[in-house]
Amino acid sequence: MKNYFRLFSGFVMVVCYTSCGPQNRTELATNELKPESKYFINSDSPSSIVRNIEQDRIGSIWIASWEGVFLSDGSSFTNFTNTVSSARFFSVLEDSKGNMWFGSIGSGVFRYDGKRIKNFTTKDGLLNNDVVSIYEDKAGNIWFGVWGGASRFDGNSFQNFIINEDEMNEDLTGKTFSERPEFEVNSIIEDKIGRLWFATRGNTFVFDGEVFASVSHLGKPFTNVRSVIEDQKGNIWLGGNDGLWRYDGNVFTNIAKGFVGFIYEDKKGNILTSSETSDGWALSRYNEKSLTNKIAVVPEIIKANEGMIFGIREANDGSIWFGTLDGVKRFDGKTVNSFKAMSSQEYFSRLVAARDNC
Repeated sequence: MKNYFRLFSGFVMVVCYTSCGPQNRTELATNELKPESKYFINSDSPSSIVRNIEQDRIGSIWIASWEGVFLSDGSSFTNFTNTVSSARFFSVLEDSKGNMWFGSIGSGVFRYDGKRIKNFTTKDGLLNNDVVSIYEDKAGNIWFGVWGGASRFDGNSFQNFIINEDEMNEDLTGKTFSERPEFEVNSIIEDKIGRLWFATRGNTFVFDGEVFASVSHLGKPFTNVRSVIEDQKGNIWLGGNDGLWRYDGNVFTNIAKGFVGFIYEDKKGNILTSSETSDGWALSRYNEKSLTNKIAVVPEIIKANEGMIFGIREANDGSIWFGTLDGVKRFDGKTVNSFKAMSSQEYFSRLVAARDNC
């Protein structure tokens, strides 16, 4: 079903009104932002874990999920990889040449050049076939964060870097991992002075082109960092087991405590995070005002209680797309739109439940 229909935003209101009649209501005033939720039916949208989201140069949305890579124009969805691979996909990237890269778990990485798809695996020199993250550096090399380390692809061959306990080093032997070794590289960035940052399940590393150095604060290394970004001002942000941290080039500042799974900077310079709170997971936005203090205690909550929240992406129209355990969602500033595949039987059951509970 290519078209999608509103389930609870309009039709169920009619069902409730006609079936139950008007009722007295008590409106409760609140200062907490609670966006309206709307539910859509789309048989082609992902209905399980969505790990990452990318918008390409022509505005199409690419969604890496456990069911494959989905392509969306903002309303309809197509499973782009269902005839190519049945693997789970964790990462997606459009490179500077317009190629799309899809990182899978178990089947390596796929490159789509607009005409054909090519698969790269350990047989081609990739370090490991579980590709968690993808990044393009300023020189045009494509980096793949995998279990056991990272691979750099220059367009012809792979150069591999292996994590060995508390160290990370280039491998000169041509070694690859057919099985899943310890530690994965969750996130890779290149900062303004050309250093590469690797956030891993073990230590976090900075690579100056010759030597890998472990990143630490007061003698304690940053471990199990899930996301690293550089903002428009050149600050480095780290998120993981130890909360949300900002590094200005000299000092590390702890912005928030609690587990942080993903970090993203929007066009206005706000920092968005997915994090675990006392009452569930939340998509939070730290604006400039909240970041003027050394510790931002209460960020603006966009959406809470979604279960785990994964990749975050601001689309060209300003809406925020994010992945959850049961598909992809879109926040337009007021409303959270959910897209989920649903059978006709489930659709009817939900209508009956909405009528009975209104």
